[in-house]
Amino acid sequence: MQPSKDIVRLLEIMAALRTPGTGCPWDLEQDFATIAPYTIEEAYEVSDAIARNDMTDLRDELGDLLLQVVFHSRMAEEAGEFDFGDVVNAITAKMIRRHPHVFGDAEARAAGSAKGQWDRIKAEEKAEKRAARIARGEDPEDHGKGFLDGIPVALPALTRALKLQQKAATVGFDWGEAAPILDKIEEEIVELRAAMASHREAEIADEFGDVLFAIVNLGRHLGVDPEAALAGTNEKFRARFHYVEKSLSQGNSSLKDATLEEMEELWQAAKTRA
Repeated sequence: MQPSKDIVRLLEIMAALRTPGTGCPWDLEQDFATIAPYTIEEAYEVSDAIARNDMTDLRDELGDLLLQVVFHSRMAEEAGEFDFGDVVNAITAKMIRRHPHVFGDAEARAAGSAKGQWDRIKAEEKAEKRAARIARGEDPEDHGKGFLDGIPVALPALTRALKLQQKAATVGFDWGEAAPILDKIEEEIVELRAAMASHREAEIADEFGDVLFAIVNLGRHLGVDPEAALAGTNEKFRARFHYVEKSLSQGNSSLKDATLEEMEELWQAAKTRA
């Protein structure tokens, strides 16, 4: 089998990999749950390639992400649920519907993109899905019982915290300004100290989570995205630690042999660099 730019070839490859008896044993034993972590990982690798401005890697990582869509679609087809064509049809229908100012009739195009139009159309789609579930005899309330239940659980925790706070704020459940949140953070830290003194692991984890949640809230009020901020700090830490490692190597030493005091001195030197 030869590579091709035609999506059909990728679908054929996945079908071959999932064919019992002749396919790949690893691919055959996978299901939606086991593949889901890889799907998330590939999305992060796409983001990483973009951050590095590496177009070669971006091309390859987008291919890996596309493979995840094909993989899930193949498993759904085997289960008699839907196939890749249904996925493509669903997203094309959604994009056409959500952009009437581009794909609609002359009147819709002339009206342009009205404020709130995207949210209105999404609300209509949600209502249609709810009606479809009722028609199938399903309980629509099983798909979200509360105001915040629409925020995906699979999001990175910091991002999900931000989105939960943002949505709650739309109904007025929010601090009026950033300053009081600093007091809340200090309050949560006091509670964390008390939990640490108790040596109860579950309580410590719970209070630690409260501190993080409060910090995300502060960032939201300051206009700071928590994921982006932490990503920047992660890279800063990596660069400074690499400076420590490189400096030790130049001095015929190593991370393994250096004392904490030696590494701290080099760390402080790294902080003074641009």
